[in-house]
Amino acid sequence: MERSYVKDVKKEGPVLVKGWVHDTRELGKIRFLLLRDMTDIIQITGVKGKIKDDLFKAMSQSRENVISVEGKVQKSDRAPGGFEIIPDKIEVLAEAEQPLPIDVSDFSKTELPKRLDYRFLDTRRRDINSIFRIRSSIYKHLVDFFYNEKFTIVNNPKITTIGLESGADSFVVNYFKNKAVLAQSPQFYKQMFVMGGFERVMEMGTVFRAEKSHTVRHLTEFTGVDFEMGFIKDENDVMDVIENMMKYVIEKVKDDRKDELELLKVKLKVPKKIPRIPMGDLKKVLEKKGKKLGKDDDLDAESEKMLGEYILEKYGEEFVFVTNYPWKVRPFYHMKPDNDPNGTRSFDLLWNGVEIATGAQREHRLDILKKQAKDKGLKVPKIYEDIFKYGAIPHGGVGFGLDRITQRMLNLDNTREAVLLPRDPERLTP
Repeated sequence: MERSYVKDVKKEGPVLVKGWVHDTRELGKIRFLLLRDMTDIIQITGVKGKIKDDLFKAMSQSRENVISVEGKVQKSDRAPGGFEIIPDKIEVLAEAEQPLPIDVSDFSKTELPKRLDYRFLDTRRRDINSIFRIRSSIYKHLVDFFYNEKFTIVNNPKITTIGLESGADSFVVNYFKNKAVLAQSPQFYKQMFVMGGFERVMEMGTVFRAEKSHTVRHLTEFTGVDFEMGFIKDENDVMDVIENMMKYVIEKVKDDRKDELELLKVKLKVPKKIPRIPMGDLKKVLEKKGKKLGKDDDLDAESEKMLGEYILEKYGEEFVFVTNYPWKVRPFYHMKPDNDPNGTRSFDLLWNGVEIATGAQREHRLDILKKQAKDKGLKVPKIYEDIFKYGAIPHGGVGFGLDRITQRMLNLDNTREAVLLPRDPERLTP
């Protein structure tokens, strides 16, 4: 008999299921065993005297033992999913050592650090497992969206000598007789291949930041979602793509992860129209609320949270594009508006008061690019300068974090909850 997934057990008749022992209980002469596989949980029911003694005995299992059950499916209003299995055969495929190092029940109170030490057990919990099934869906729908929008999906090197991003140190590694760094961003390569004739490129890949941050938002290794697009009029073209992307992904996840979202008690809201508001205007809003920021100051976490509450109250939206960031807090390759030498054609996207993306129109005119680098006390590397010499097109792009998108979508307290094996200054294993 071929194995059936628990989720597919929808009619009476013979069946073979395999999985982990989720829980057991005994009520007089009746034993109940909950079997869990990757799709769901089903109840195995045995009544003493109505099944063989060895089967009744076999229904007394330790939690997380791996078993195979053959039997007959019958309807049951009291069983999870409305069906139960009366066993004809139970085989133990593997025993789990007891006690388990962490609690993997639906009511686990184990703290995150210890859970991460035993992540392979932690992900057996249905709520934790659901997080990563949803993350997988986000990944798939991002790829589908960009493919449909005529983006070429690329994979750029992670061992490099290029480090364009400011505000973050690089991990330096030995590369035979040379020194190299782990890529902080695919920015250089995205721009290279926009100029290389692809016009639109997108990558999801690993990004490394040697920042000694101990916040719930920062990791030293994360999955970046980056795209760059050519022949734009201005940064609004980039924001248009992002807005359509968020609508598409949220709609798709709502549709194909209904069970997981229900288990996590998450109700997703598809944005109607994401407001685009200059930072200067939002700083005035913050000042009225008692938070004063200087003209060239960036938004801190408190400011972002306050703005998230304001946008939800005034516009009924969870998202906002904060536009026209000051030049002082942006990289040299962000384009300046013609009428504002202290501003940039850049933006951040906030979701419920947390920044999830940074984007901009890039400066493609080499003479201006070199001057802007000089103004920042930098020199444009020749390898970067070369891509603007032979026909550089107007372009712009953005960088997201898949981890943070997942965190915000599911209202998780800590970005580490959205990463299978997170890396931070204190964690290098497993």
